[in-house]
Amino acid sequence: MNTLSYKTVSANSATVNKEWVLVDADGQTLGRLASKIAKLIRGKHKPNFTPHVDCGDNVVIINAEKINLTGKKWTDKSYIRHTGYPGGQRSLTATEMFAKDPTRLIEKAVKGMLPKNTLGSALYRNLYVYAGTEHKHAGQEPKAINLNDYK
Repeated sequence: MNTLSYKTVSANSATVNKEWVLVDADGQTLGRLASKIAKLIRGKHKPNFTPHVDCGDNVVIINAEKINLTGKKWTDKSYIRHTGYPGGQRSLTATEMFAKDPTRLIEKAVKGMLPKNTLGSALYRNLYVYAGTEHKHAGQEPKAINLNDYK
C-alpha cells in the first residue's frame, strides 16, 4: 500500500545529532547574543525540535570580555543574589561583575533564557564561555558560525 503517511517525528537522545558551534562575542550586544545562543542550545533552529528533549548544539563562546551593553546598563543594571541569611541581599552592577569574571555576564543572560527545570539545567551544561580567544574544545572541532545569519 503506497499511501502518504504524515507522522510527527519526535527526537530522542538516540536520534538527535548534536554539533559543536563556535561563536565570537566580539562587539556583540549582550541580550541579542544571549537570545540567539539560547535558541542554539535549545535546538529551536532544527527541523526535528522536540520540546522535552535536549536536541540543541554545544556552544563555545570566545572573547566574552569584548561584549557590549547599550545605554547606561554598565552602571545601572544590577545583579541581585541572597546569601540565605536575614538581611543578606547582595547586589553587583554589571561593571563590578564584569571586573570579577567577564564570562558570568553571558552565562547569567543565557541561563535566564533557558527553561527553569531539569531540562534547562542539562541544556545549560552545553554552554562554554571563555574570556579570551583560547578554548579547550579544539578536539571537538567546533564550527565557527556568524550569529547574524540566524533569526
